[in-house]
Amino acid sequence: MAGKKAAGLPRKVYEKELLRLQTELVRLQEWVRANGIRLVVVFEGRDAAGKGGTIKRVSEHLNPRVARIAALPKPTERERTQWYFQRYVEHLPAAGEIVLFDRSWYNRAGVEQVMGFCSKEEHQLFLRQCPIFERMLIEDGILLRKYWFSVSDTEQQERFRRRLEDPLRRWKLSPMDLESITRWEAYSRAKDEMMVHTDISEAPWYVVESDDKRTARLNMIAHLLSTVPYREVPPPVLELPQRPPSTGYQRSPRDLRTYVPDHTAGL
Repeated sequence: MAGKKAAGLPRKVYEKELLRLQTELVRLQEWVRANGIRLVVVFEGRDAAGKGGTIKRVSEHLNPRVARIAALPKPTERERTQWYFQRYVEHLPAAGEIVLFDRSWYNRAGVEQVMGFCSKEEHQLFLRQCPIFERMLIEDGILLRKYWFSVSDTEQQERFRRRLEDPLRRWKLSPMDLESITRWEAYSRAKDEMMVHTDISEAPWYVVESDDKRTARLNMIAHLLSTVPYREVPPPVLELPQRPPSTGYQRSPRDLRTYVPDHTAGL
């Protein structure tokens, strides 16, 4: 049932399946690299919907020279005068690369529109241009996948509360995040309008039910793998060479170097 939280997924089952999927992601990466594929994955959704955690699991074992995360800060004054999509174009992949957008050009359809950071005319122009922009990417050969992480209002608020109380995660909570609580319906209407205009056949939106983070991560990764026709690329044959015999080199005395103190000795 859609929206049902599968809290019963045991951690061992989750970790085993996550490792299997991550192994497949490495195979996908090698296929992308070997065949000069350009893959773009867009992660969108409400604050605390689980995008960041999923991106972390997707990229965890990938080669950063092949797969990179694009998480753009707010635009500079110069970027504000550019064509809206221009700053995102700079981060699109070249041949043999994967780019994971942690939020994307869809900022204009969400936070910018709800918080009044863009005009109504700019918002409407985005809704008209976005499908054209994405069709251009696809016509040029880019593989584009778009995921919307859907979280309930009660679960979002609980995650905010946990962040507020956890000193290791409090940095994730901003005044803008808290503002989203009072503007829940405004964000819902903005998302619905965005979907109407940008859920196109060439680049459909895939909704990830994310009240349960474990199942959301597994479901998203499994779906991504199922939509890309990758094949295993045989790895190059490598052999560990024999270490050559010593030519008389001796390590310099330790007292000539400054070593990091042994913190663990006092544990």
